[in-house]
Amino acid sequence: MALNQRLELRQGQSLVMTPQLQQAIKLLQMSNLELQAFVDGELERNPLLERDERGEVREKPEATERSQDRPDMVQELSAGGAAEERMKTLDTDLDNVYTHEARADVESRSAAPGPTDSGWSSFRPAGGISLDNDEMDFAATLTRPETLSEHLENQLNLSLSDPVDRLIGQHLVGMVNEAGYLTGDLPGVAETLGTDEAHILRVLAILQGFDPPGVFARDLKECLALQLREANRYDPAMARLIDNLELLAKRDYAALKSLCKVDADDLRDMVAELKHLNPKPGHAFGSEPVQPVIPDVSVRAAPDGSWLVELNTDTLPRVLINNQYLATVSKSAARSEDKLYLSECQANATWLVKSLDQRAKTILKVAREIVRQQDAFLVLGVQHLRPINLKTVAEAIEMHESTVSRVTSNKYMATPRGIFEMKYFFTTAIASSDSEGDAHSAEAVRHRIKEMIAGEGSDILSDDTIVEKLKDAGVEIARRTVAKYRESLGIQSSVQRRRESRAASAKGR
Repeated sequence: MALNQRLELRQGQSLVMTPQLQQAIKLLQMSNLELQAFVDGELERNPLLERDERGEVREKPEATERSQDRPDMVQELSAGGAAEERMKTLDTDLDNVYTHEARADVESRSAAPGPTDSGWSSFRPAGGISLDNDEMDFAATLTRPETLSEHLENQLNLSLSDPVDRLIGQHLVGMVNEAGYLTGDLPGVAETLGTDEAHILRVLAILQGFDPPGVFARDLKECLALQLREANRYDPAMARLIDNLELLAKRDYAALKSLCKVDADDLRDMVAELKHLNPKPGHAFGSEPVQPVIPDVSVRAAPDGSWLVELNTDTLPRVLINNQYLATVSKSAARSEDKLYLSECQANATWLVKSLDQRAKTILKVAREIVRQQDAFLVLGVQHLRPINLKTVAEAIEMHESTVSRVTSNKYMATPRGIFEMKYFFTTAIASSDSEGDAHSAEAVRHRIKEMIAGEGSDILSDDTIVEKLKDAGVEIARRTVAKYRESLGIQSSVQRRRESRAASAKGR
């Protein structure tokens, strides 16, 4: 077969994911904390960007449902005609990605740049003035709660004198989690440290006597046993009770009395003693603070009965392009490399401002549609939550489902009924027993089941009875679905609830 060369002309469409377009997609799915960290990194990398720290409050992009689209936030830059033409092309590409993503739903493969390490810098006023007129560092006077690891290491230094045992102890302290439990396997520790498992167990026996009682336990049973030994209350009957905690969880007191060989009064006292123990002794010490949830969107009632949907400007980074600095350095840039660098910084800065504005508009657009779809929930409560999915919202606002999914990830909405993750409003539909009736939201049905069980009183409702009651209310649901919803709510089965009810009645008598 002969080989030859020829020219062919083909026409096709494709979506090229430039780094700027990938960045725009990643900005959509970032939470407010991740977005702040990303913008902080861009502020350090790009000399043309600066944080907007002006005192006046900016108008929010499309702040309410009645607000008009304001002019584009992208500033017209005077320097660099090539960069200006490039930005026009990038703006068009960004709009196509947000509105026509159905053509090529390309997931971002590169991780977003992480936050840079911006540590605290020390500050001392001119002249060397300090507190109490001495030279002591003010930071040295600050205190914080002692962590569990520090508390254990202090006891370790006093309890173990042998260097080898202390080394093993240090390794085991590093394996204790925040609850005070020892994680990992001891044979692996022995192999890592080059010793036998018996040596590890000897050191562990000493560490399990540390304060707080129950620390260094490998499971719940051992944690409770260590605390009982510390109180000198670990007798054979209590040991058998701890070995059968699963029967205690089921309220199977008859079997426990037989196994522990005690009467009802002794068993009641033993159970009461267990309840006074701490299943997570490590939580008494300092840990990392919990980050509060900051809503990205707020919803409030308008005087005319509609809903006002607003963006939380506190979660939106404010960045500006310093045109004055750009004009100054452009005059002194003589080399082509310098001009190219300034042109890239200019384009990247303008693209970031445009992307942040587009992200805010997209979040607000999706939030408005969610509020419109879930108006009954906001007015009447969770029982009236409509079953909607990503496709429903995406078709209403003419976007792709993946865009709506990214927008609702790690985003929260503050409503008159509380703060909810935006994904909370997307629930599956449960068919109605009436052929002409509307479908029911799974979350609403789950709430109904919870209310029915909460008000059952002495007449314990089985899963079959709940199915019948829901069917009478127009909800077609299977028994296994009721059991699944009940377990997701942390509600015991009817057998266990009946045992607990009988035990409470006997205690009341």
